[in-house]
Amino acid sequence: MTMMRWEPFREMMSLRNAMDKLFEESFVRPSRVWPELGEADVPLDVYQTENEFVVKASLPGIKPDEVEITITGDTLTIKGEHREEEEVKEADCLRKERRYGSFARTVRIPVPVQSDKAEAAFENGVLTLTLPKAEETKPKQIKVKPKIQIEGSKK
Repeated sequence: MTMMRWEPFREMMSLRNAMDKLFEESFVRPSRVWPELGEADVPLDVYQTENEFVVKASLPGIKPDEVEITITGDTLTIKGEHREEEEVKEADCLRKERRYGSFARTVRIPVPVQSDKAEAAFENGVLTLTLPKAEETKPKQIKVKPKIQIEGSKK
């Protein structure tokens, strides 16, 4: 059995580090504790096809004119605000789970796109963005031509 010297300050530092981590995760970066305050507020499906980059965002209860979409370089941002309906004054609230307030979601686009040709469609609370890929990123097929041999030449 190995004996270790007891150092009380080592244990106090680990407690202090634990407390620092708790406060940092709770107040400095609240989106990890309360996802409704962060980017997890807008669930996304992101995929690419041969010719385009597609983003589908679930935005239930949002009207199309309440959504702002911007593309800056390789960054796509979707912003908006859930507006709270008028409260019923005569009723006692038993449960209130619907989220209200502004939201934003930013995604890095992994390939260059033609943002001027982007299309957005909104149906049944789902926003679908179609971003055509830039010509230089689309796959190109190169045809192989047979080499013509001249009679009498050996190769």
